[in-house]
Amino acid sequence: MSIAAIGKALWVLGVVAWYLIRRPYERRAKRVQIVSHRRSLSEKVGLAAALIGLGIVPGFHVATGIPQAADYPARAWAVAIGAIAFVGAMWVFRRTHKALGRNWSITLEIRDRHELVSNGPYAFVRHPMYTSFLLMGIGQAFLLSNWVGGLAGLVGFAILFFLRVNEEERMMMETFGPQYRAYMEKTKRIIPYIY
Repeated sequence: MSIAAIGKALWVLGVVAWYLIRRPYERRAKRVQIVSHRRSLSEKVGLAAALIGLGIVPGFHVATGIPQAADYPARAWAVAIGAIAFVGAMWVFRRTHKALGRNWSITLEIRDRHELVSNGPYAFVRHPMYTSFLLMGIGQAFLLSNWVGGLAGLVGFAILFFLRVNEEERMMMETFGPQYRAYMEKTKRIIPYIY
């Protein structure tokens, strides 16, 4: 098996792991009443960009090899870095879902008896789910030796992040007020101690 094929196989395994982590929380979330939400066009565009960049474009490349003109030689060290980043992404992703519990949702929603979560990965950053998506994008860039398929994840993440994070923080401020402001002062957005 070539190094490029190993990178593609590891990417597929990472996406399967992502789905297996997400699915039970998605099913449970349907049973908890939504009190308010911020579904908007910009949020839909951000979620679509993340799906396209972290799923559809790389999946199409892995399945077909297209666009072959954007391929470059795969390197074992790059695949190793990509695998480490993807494992880190799945670890953060799992811990984030576990910490959120019944508060989790795919869209910007406040649920019945919603609580401000500040434990687990939330003790370090306000948006660890975005941290996991950033790590997935980095992992994808190293695992897939194709400029389009590899970098699509970082583009998708960036669009999601910049279209959604400010609105998410506004919603949390309106819901939790001074408690969320104090939490913001203690934590960074997605990279501990940096940003």
